[in-house]
Amino acid sequence: MKELLNMLKILLSLLALAGLLALSGTLWLGYELYASGFSARVEPHPLEVTVVRQFRRFAIPKAVGNMPNPVPKSPAVLVEGLDHFADHCAGCHANDGSGETQIGKDVYPRVPDLRRQEIQSMSDGELFFIIRNGIRFTAMPAWAEGDMEKDRGSWKLVHFIRHLPHLTHEELERMQSLNPKGPHHDEGAEHHHH
Repeated sequence: MKELLNMLKILLSLLALAGLLALSGTLWLGYELYASGFSARVEPHPLEVTVVRQFRRFAIPKAVGNMPNPVPKSPAVLVEGLDHFADHCAGCHANDGSGETQIGKDVYPRVPDLRRQEIQSMSDGELFFIIRNGIRFTAMPAWAEGDMEKDRGSWKLVHFIRHLPHLTHEELERMQSLNPKGPHHDEGAEHHHH
């Protein structure tokens, strides 16, 4: 009985500490928002970035996140993905996937560098879901329409996103020719999804 009471005291102490930390975090975030508002120009605190990234992971249904890519990877698939990315995605993500564009720098959450480990470690299904459905409360829109089972274009983009850390100079030149304004052009690029 004494052990049970001690365990209960420890559990209540931990719950009280967790509540205090949550309250402190909420008050701090409230102060930050009061001081700077919801401006996308203000660089967010790392805690806020972490929360947003975790929210993104929770927003992807597990069944879709676990889906394997049904499109076999091939040189032709990478070329199709490259062409599509340059035409539709580079305005925000840049041809090299860095996110270093006028649009990418002026939104919050910032457009992620698709070459980074945090993106590359996502499953094919998670990337597919994000391309198709976008992510609420971010600048990532939902692109795909129609039946998910027939959406081979988004799966091809997944292969290309995996290829971004290994882009060659020739591939970047091809993308530049497809997107003459370039990934760093101040006017950005309009998005049209086929």
